[in-house]
Amino acid sequence: MIPARYSASRFPGKLMQDLSGKTVILRTYEATVATNLFDDVFVVTDSEIIYDEIINNGGKALMSKKEHDCGSDRIAEAVEHLDIDIVINVQGDEPFTDRESLAKLIDVFKNDAKKEVDLASLMVHISDKDEINNPNTVKVIVDRSNFALYFSRSPIPFPRDTTAGVKYFKHKGVYAFRKQAILDFYKLPMLPLEASEKIECIRYLEYGKRIKMVETDVEGVEIDTPEDLERAKKLWK
Repeated sequence: MIPARYSASRFPGKLMQDLSGKTVILRTYEATVATNLFDDVFVVTDSEIIYDEIINNGGKALMSKKEHDCGSDRIAEAVEHLDIDIVINVQGDEPFTDRESLAKLIDVFKNDAKKEVDLASLMVHISDKDEINNPNTVKVIVDRSNFALYFSRSPIPFPRDTTAGVKYFKHKGVYAFRKQAILDFYKLPMLPLEASEKIECIRYLEYGKRIKMVETDVEGVEIDTPEDLERAKKLWK
């Protein structure tokens, strides 16, 4: 499922911007389909413009029936009555979605015989100080088993001891859910930490869900700003 809304606070209409001859959302949809990992791939949107873009290019799309504050809510509505087990959420602004990273997420559930994992997500090691301190970059810290402890727009951990040798990880907005986990998310109210940080996966932590983080080397470009789009164009070439 690829949640996609037309309006965006930092870059309105970003999913319909041109990326080397095709729109960002179409690039993302085609990259996801090209992994050949899924039984089906849908764009879920509240925008007729985005819906028509996918349908008119031979893709599959669903229109949301309700207004939603985040992508997880949009996906939960779409899958509530579908007979499925695992749902993968690929963000609409991730045109560099790759097979290797998504396969790692799926493997988390294949190896989770006791069903201890509610959802899984991706993280990328970062070392650039500007990126570590950039509030548009969501950071994550994990325990020794790579379960998420917290997500923040602030640098975490705070480098009080610069010799401690900690590594910083950027959270990539790609998730794999058990269906029940995302339905629970849909029904639970937002709490203060999520409201403060504006990071939806914090809601899972606040309600005691377990998020398994998977490290990947594939960073790509998440298109949140016009500057990101220019970086993406250069990388695409």
